[in-house]
Amino acid sequence: MCQHQPPCPTAESADREAAHPVAHFPEQGWSLLCNGVLLFEDTGELLPDGKIIDPHRPLDSRNIATAA
Repeated sequence: MCQHQPPCPTAESADREAAHPVAHFPEQGWSLLCNGVLLFEDTGELLPDGKIIDPHRPLDSRNIATAA
């Protein structure tokens, strides 16, 4: 799918989230990457083969910024 040079990581790669977005719908909470991965706002993913990757955002509350 990817036409970029150098090519983006494949959907099977560990760094698949580094692929370029081809469609971005922040109001719906998802983006489609050029490798066919649907990337959700909560960091979950749906791979082109139908495999689901559970959200993997950090759980450490010390790294969460809060508004003053």
